[in-house]
Order: sequence, then C-alpha cells, then structure tokens
Amino acid sequence: MEIALITKEQVKNRTHWIDEISRLSGDFGVDAERIEQELRQEIRTYGIEPLLGHLRLCGAIPECYGHDTSEEKLYAKYTDVVIHEAYTAMGFASLVLRERANVADVECVTDNYSFVADAKAFRLSRTAKNQKDFKVQEMDSWKHGKPYAMVVCPVYQLPSRTSQIYQQATVRSVCIATYTHLAVLVRYAQETTQSKAVALVHEVFRTVEAMNPSRDAASYWQTVNRTLLDFDSVIGGIWRDEKLASNEAILISREEALTFLAVERERIMRLSRYEAINEVLKWRKLDNKIQKVQSVAENGILSLE
Repeated sequence: MEIALITKEQVKNRTHWIDEISRLSGDFGVDAERIEQELRQEIRTYGIEPLLGHLRLCGAIPECYGHDTSEEKLYAKYTDVVIHEAYTAMGFASLVLRERANVADVECVTDNYSFVADAKAFRLSRTAKNQKDFKVQEMDSWKHGKPYAMVVCPVYQLPSRTSQIYQQATVRSVCIATYTHLAVLVRYAQETTQSKAVALVHEVFRTVEAMNPSRDAASYWQTVNRTLLDFDSVIGGIWRDEKLASNEAILISREEALTFLAVERERIMRLSRYEAINEVLKWRKLDNKIQKVQSVAENGILSLE
C-alpha cells in the first residue's frame, strides 16, 4: 500500500506503541504514568511528527487486545495522553487526570476559558454503536464548573446522517471533534502561533454553543468545519492534507486489523479438539461464572427481625 502523508515511520511507531502497551506491569497507575512519560519524551525529542502520527492512527483499538482487558483499558488511557499532548502543542495548559470514574480524563486551561476533554477509540470490527458510547451527556456533568467540554472521536466511527449526540452536544455545550480536527489545530499552532490556535478552539466552542439543536450530522459538521476554514486562509491547505491522511488512516487500520484476524483464524483452524474446547471455555469465562454462582449465599437480611 502506498503511503503519502502518513509516513512509514509513523506506521512503525504505532506498531511499537501497540507492543509497548502490551508490556503490562500489573499496576494500572504505574503503566499509565509510564505511557504518559514515554509519549511526552518522544514528542519532546522528535517534535510534532510522531504526535501527528498518533492523532492520525490512534482511533482504532488494536484487534489483538482482548475485550475489556488490561491492554484495552491502558490503550484508552494512551489516547487520553495523545489528546493531552495535542492540546499542549496548541498552547493550552493541559493535565491528564488520574481519577478512574465519573470524571473527564483531560483538563485544559487558558487565561480566557477552560474545558474538559475525553478521547474515544473503537475497534474496526465493532458492529453497533449507540449514543452512550460517545458519552456526550456524561461530559456535560463532568465539566465541574467549566463552560465547555470536548469529545474526540475517530471520524470514520461517527454517525454521518442523524444522531442524538449532535442534539445533545449543542444543548449541553459539548463539542464533538475528531482526531483529524486536532491534527489540523496542532499544525495550525505550529505554522502560525499557539495563541491563534487557542482562539480558534474557543471560536469552535462558541459556535457549537450557538447552534440550533438538531440531530442532523451534516448541519453540525458543516458548521464546525466552516468555522475552522473561515478563521484563517492558512487552514485550507492543512485541512486538505489531514483529510487525505484520514483516508490513509482508514486503509492502514483496516490492513492492520485484517492481518491480525487472518492470523487468528488460521491459529484457531489449527487447534486440536481439546485445545478448541479449552479456548471456548476460556472465552465464555465459565469458571469465573461458576465461582460467582457458588459464592452466592444467604446474607442474613431476613434474620433481622
């Protein structure tokens, strides 16, 4: 496959990070901190090119990670660190929050405004997504006094016709953005100034807040995209590049997933009957379910007379 904007180094670096996230210590906090430190050092050493690579490719959860595993959870934290680094490159004072539940994952502050943000990633093989997967309503409750919130998603996984998430976003001042939009803003900050990028993000937030509530995806994205493109003529060229890079990212992510699934299918086809039975038992987690059932016992509530 010919790669134009997404470099071979960026693809190779994604493979490195997929493997790096698999090297778990068994302590989520330690692993998350290691990911944040290593990613920060990478960007400080090599500039925004690796950051752009992460933004272009991180929206797809690797198929090699099992569902609801430690790797998958650490990958989610990795995407939060990626957007944190993107906001930092734009000129925000940004922080990755350590709390695990009922809070946003990233907090950003400027002299004029502040917001919270969260990164979303999905498997390419996932068939159905609903509004709860994007957590727009939750983001509103996680502002904790801040005027705005942003949910960052892979562009190819967002509803393209109608969805309640767009109505929720405009009602609750939650900006739905994509990793592509963040890549555009990072490059804009580098090619002009960080203060201009910070002002542009503010303009996008105010635009979303001023929209008439609607489920129509086209109306939402035309308004957001036009806000970026009309802000500065410099953005037009950056936009065209990152739009092409987004298409390349789909091809790269598809190839990555299909390669793993083909290898996995071949592995399963080679299993003996005994190995196949054990594989199914492990997949269904029957031993865990049996232990859970056996642990259920009388709790004494009815004895409290």
